[in-house]
Amino acid sequence: PQMADLGWWAAMLVAAACGIAVMWVMRREKEGDRCGELSGSKTVAFVHPDLGIGGAERLVVDAAVGLQNKGHRVVMYTSHHDKNHCFQETRDGTLNVEVFGDFLPRNLLGRFHILFATLRGIYLSLVILLTQIRYDVIIVDQLSIPVPILLATGSKIVFYCHFPDLKLSGRRSWLKSLYRLPFDWLEEFTTLLSHRILVNSKYTSQVFHETFSSAKISPEVLYPSINLKSYEQSGSGTSKSSNEAEKLFETLRKFTCFISINRFERKKNIELAVKAFAFLKRDFPKEEFQ
Repeated sequence: PQMADLGWWAAMLVAAACGIAVMWVMRREKEGDRCGELSGSKTVAFVHPDLGIGGAERLVVDAAVGLQNKGHRVVMYTSHHDKNHCFQETRDGTLNVEVFGDFLPRNLLGRFHILFATLRGIYLSLVILLTQIRYDVIIVDQLSIPVPILLATGSKIVFYCHFPDLKLSGRRSWLKSLYRLPFDWLEEFTTLLSHRILVNSKYTSQVFHETFSSAKISPEVLYPSINLKSYEQSGSGTSKSSNEAEKLFETLRKFTCFISINRFERKKNIELAVKAFAFLKRDFPKEEFQ
């Protein structure tokens, strides 16, 4: 039985070594693909845990399309991409999307989301490290766990922080606090390893410093972009968009409007923004408000 056990472990080690060797060969072949790239263009990878529909996804998709339009080579990596629930640019061929690790579970009986998100992020980053080309820049979004692994690629790593996950995990019992302890430490440790850190607002920058007390650097603010083509008008003054869009423009021209780009979800606290808008109307002269 002992010899059988040794034989089994030897077979596993040989299989693992062969797998790693194949991955490195694939990586070397991909490295050769870079030779014919245009001078001045960069290779850029985006790493995002789930390319669904949300504000974070809209931001990285717009950023990726913008860089691609500037002549850079862009690839998006993710652990999950449902073509029935995603932005059009990620399914119509505009962007090159690579999916690795979707076979891994996202939770266990509706629990342990952060544990499985971490495992999926580790797997995704290992695949990028072992099988993909070396990128000039890798932009890691939302989940920072891939950062230390991707540093081994030799690429410059940019981390975009929408909001520290530590602050989003909700109320905690002592048991949940104990469970979250290693993940909260990992979030801070891996985030601060990045070559550059970006946040989506000055408010998030303030929360960043409050949350990550060991941070010696201040993150730079990069506001989410807006696809201005959606608001362009033709020479005749009519919208290039649908009739619904034209009705929206008419409303914007006639009224002072508050616009929220959030998805409607309780934790987004849209009520606070609506109340603030009401106070603005109350406190400003009518002519100035309009």
